[in-house]
Amino acid sequence: MNDWALNFKAGIARAHARAIGAMREPSWVVFDVILPLLGVAAYIYYYRALGADPIFEGFVILGGAMTAFWLNVLWGMAAQLYWEREVGNFQLFMITPMSRMALLAGMALGGLFTSSIRALSTLILGILIFQIKISVAEPLALATIFILTMLAVYGIGMMLSSLFLMYGRDAWNISNLLQEPVYLVSGFYFPIRELGLTISAVASLIPVTLGLDAMRQLLFGPASQGILPVWVEAIILAFQAAIFMILAKFSLDRMEQRSRREGRLTLRWQ
Repeated sequence: MNDWALNFKAGIARAHARAIGAMREPSWVVFDVILPLLGVAAYIYYYRALGADPIFEGFVILGGAMTAFWLNVLWGMAAQLYWEREVGNFQLFMITPMSRMALLAGMALGGLFTSSIRALSTLILGILIFQIKISVAEPLALATIFILTMLAVYGIGMMLSSLFLMYGRDAWNISNLLQEPVYLVSGFYFPIRELGLTISAVASLIPVTLGLDAMRQLLFGPASQGILPVWVEAIILAFQAAIFMILAKFSLDRMEQRSRREGRLTLRWQ
């Protein structure tokens, strides 16, 4: 069997395990649907109390849906190899003749399935309950932006997976610390333009910032206060996806070389 076929089957097998595992307890689906909607509702009622433009409620719904993918990247991708090592599975992954990128791609695909359930439920229920008006004038462009955003975001997850593995709980604590600041600077619940040009430029290094901005422009038009034209953001997202994938391959290779050379998967002080 050639390497491509082997890696493809390994990725599909890991995606299947991730998707089936997430559905083994039906109550989890209920929590994934209801709990995120409560946070979204809090922001919507806050905007209504302030008398803000109803378009901001649409921003909240879309941002709330995208948090599902961002959280899956942090906990379902970046931290996954760390937890696999803790439970004793990672050694099996390391000795299996497959690409570590294929393993993580399978995790990403399976995680994308489960995250999509949460995201779609938040989006659909939020639109129905709060009567949000959304117009999809360019579905192909919207799908393209979403796919580019997911490629870039999951590229970050693959890149961080080796760092989580090497640094263990230190990286885990840092990701916990940065979770809410990322929600703020990425504009999950408001237009990123409101933070100013400098902060917007720095926040654009996080792919979900540009992805959200572009999708809002496609869904809500000029009133979305986009920071760049959609086509420019699409090009940047494509570059980010390529760069993060390359960095992920580099970091995983370095991790594997270190483990073979030094016989360990953590830093010396751990």
